[in-house]
Amino acid sequence: MSIARTAAAALAATLLAVSLTACGATSSPASTEASTDKTDIKIGFNPGPYKEMFQGGIQPILEKEGYSIEPVDFTDGITVNVAVNTGEIDANIMQHPVYMNFVNKQENIDNAALVQVPTPRMALFGGKKTSLADVADGSTVTVPNSPANLYRGLLILRDVGWIDFADVDDPNTADLSIITSNPKNLKITPIENAQQVPALQDVDYATIQGNFIVSGGLDYGKALAVENQPVQFSNVVAVRSVDVDTPWAQAIKAAYESQEFIDYVKSTPDYSGYQLPAWFE
Repeated sequence: MSIARTAAAALAATLLAVSLTACGATSSPASTEASTDKTDIKIGFNPGPYKEMFQGGIQPILEKEGYSIEPVDFTDGITVNVAVNTGEIDANIMQHPVYMNFVNKQENIDNAALVQVPTPRMALFGGKKTSLADVADGSTVTVPNSPANLYRGLLILRDVGWIDFADVDDPNTADLSIITSNPKNLKITPIENAQQVPALQDVDYATIQGNFIVSGGLDYGKALAVENQPVQFSNVVAVRSVDVDTPWAQAIKAAYESQEFIDYVKSTPDYSGYQLPAWFE
């Protein structure tokens, strides 16, 4: 069964919905009004290729239009989302809509997907083992510990025939208990995304999120399996929902959809094999 067929249609709609509403508020935004006249834009990033892609392909476009860009580095996915909500930064580029929805609900905030960006795919790599054929009874496998990305990891393991499980309607509810068949008695361990590459030498296999594959210096050519990435797991630019239609946010969106950026990505070998937005075709 292919990974693509497991994606529920309702989840695909998540990317198209630019407003994800949560009840209450544990982290109050700096202002509930849209910041319409902004020309100085702060963008948050996690480790991975998105900062370099933005600075190489998007920032020059925005600067020609009179915008000033300040990148801000973060090390986790929660803080960088709260920072958008509070106004510490204006946008972030590091997550897919399924994860954004999870953080919105957990933190009672209201960030929204602005535009899809080229995204490296999750892949299965060998650590102590070097091929799929080497899998043995009790082989050790790490998967990301965030539920949605854990689900993606399990999808890859199912596609290579190592496990089976019942599909879930919401990947943010996934954990190892959904596995219904594990004939090789794989020892599957969820760990922090950022620790998977350093820990690879200590385990037999790992399903690793794309941005950590890139930031960790792994070679996609050595991956044992690569996901057929459903659109709801393609990363996006996230902003506060009230800012989606502001001129500066729409300028970011237009830059990602521009022919100039498309040409930049297609001419840069580092982005070969990435999941690309539909307008690249």
